[in-house]
Amino acid sequence: MAFFVIFVFEQKTPLMYNFLQKFHSGWAYLALLLLVVAVVNAIIGVTSKKEFTAKDRKIALFALIGTHTQLLIGLILYFVSPLGKAAFGQMSNAELRLTSLEHPLINIIAIILITIGWSKHKKLVNSEAKFKTFAIFYTLGLLLILSRIPWNLWF
Repeated sequence: MAFFVIFVFEQKTPLMYNFLQKFHSGWAYLALLLLVVAVVNAIIGVTSKKEFTAKDRKIALFALIGTHTQLLIGLILYFVSPLGKAAFGQMSNAELRLTSLEHPLINIIAIILITIGWSKHKKLVNSEAKFKTFAIFYTLGLLLILSRIPWNLWF
């Protein structure tokens, strides 16, 4: 599937590339919102010592799905973008380095941490431990993502 999408974009279809770029930018707001809600929910769960319910699991799952979708879109965009390919020779330029190296690498690490948090919670039976796991791993992921957003492109 990903090979087909990359092949289609390699055919120099600017309309599809522009759509994917806008979709990646727009989906980022939703993914961040879902992640913030999951982090806040986990922190509230830890501090209030409430029981971990199916609703809490779904909140964390939606954040996981949102961030993984953002990663998939971003990776496809990265490999078909003319900037992604051309920027490797210009690592001294801070803006290009951010968008071509730091942003993808740090966000992959962040999503790995979020995925680890999701996987670890499934093995736990204690509600407080589940909330604590989400609070730690999802917050670390959120902080890493926020640290490498190209803010100048957002506003």
